[in-house]
Amino acid sequence: MLYRTLGKTNESVSILGLGCMRLPTLDEDHTHIDEEMAIRIVHHAIDHGINYIDTAYPYHGGKSEPFLARALRRGYRKRVHLATKMPSWLINSRQDMDDYLDEQLERLDTDHIDFYLIHTLNHDYWPKLTEIGLFDFLNQARQDGRIRYTGFSFHDEVGLFKQIVDAYPWDICQIQYNYLDTDYQAGREGLLYASQRGLGIVIMEPLRGGCLAEMVPDDVRQVWNKNQTKRSPAGWGLQFLWDQPQISTVLSGMSTLDQLQENLETAEHGHPNSLSEQERSLITEVSELYRTKLKVNCTGCHYCLPCPTGVNIPLIFKYLNNAMMFNNLQKARKMYADHVGDDRKASNCIDCGRCAEHCPQDIPIPEMLEETVRLLENNNI
Repeated sequence: MLYRTLGKTNESVSILGLGCMRLPTLDEDHTHIDEEMAIRIVHHAIDHGINYIDTAYPYHGGKSEPFLARALRRGYRKRVHLATKMPSWLINSRQDMDDYLDEQLERLDTDHIDFYLIHTLNHDYWPKLTEIGLFDFLNQARQDGRIRYTGFSFHDEVGLFKQIVDAYPWDICQIQYNYLDTDYQAGREGLLYASQRGLGIVIMEPLRGGCLAEMVPDDVRQVWNKNQTKRSPAGWGLQFLWDQPQISTVLSGMSTLDQLQENLETAEHGHPNSLSEQERSLITEVSELYRTKLKVNCTGCHYCLPCPTGVNIPLIFKYLNNAMMFNNLQKARKMYADHVGDDRKASNCIDCGRCAEHCPQDIPIPEMLEETVRLLENNNI
């Protein structure tokens, strides 16, 4: 495993971090963690050098933090930097901040959080949190030892990102960034801005929820195969990030041991400035090719859930995007019917709009669900 310094904290972190939002589950229920397999993944990750573990209050329907408490027993907790996040959308008072942090400490069975991030900051949450005492809370929590370092995760425009960076002496920030999202949200402009101010840079959605690694279309594979050094599609996505010296660690939500092992092997070569100009050109070629294929900009973060009528929005959008990338509606409809089922299908949407309000990607979700019904449920098209 390779390590980098996490900004001004001077902490040494593994370039590959374990994100605990996509742990293996049972019965296709993201709230039902397959604990035996998930613990094997966590232990294997740590035993092979990963020392940055990321979770958050709502992951796996609130089950991720308590699961990690059990997974990090028997000495594993001392071997890692543990990161979790304040649920910004649930905070209505200064007291709420302390109450949720104390609850998270209990759920994680630890006396301190190494990296405590303010979750999914945007134009709605940021002014409200600052007005009710966010900075006082962070200062007090650091002073009393409940948290060691402060940070925030971000889902909005780069102008607000810079404003937040400058508003408080943060230690780290976490942004969505991959070779398709260089100009999206904080983007590369925000990445460089935060790095220049000493913040450690943590990357989320490096493979766009797995979309850049799974079911890669033939024309994309043909581009990758032009290169003399062969890499998996996931390897290309990760190396694009590790090539940039400003990035400290890249979070991957690995849900199988095979995914973990592949990423561990890739990380052995994750040196900064290691890609050739030809390889960087290939990545640009692939990103332009993908942009012509994606129907909906969903990363599978699950912030849109739960839906009051049971629509599984991320799963539906996965199959909608797959239909567009593979240009095979007949196959896509069969997969959609087999894996989504009647209880979770798009046509159950009642257009209440709650999902769109919580979407960090600003996807017009009800409209896209209607499009899914047209393409994948109406067989007469």
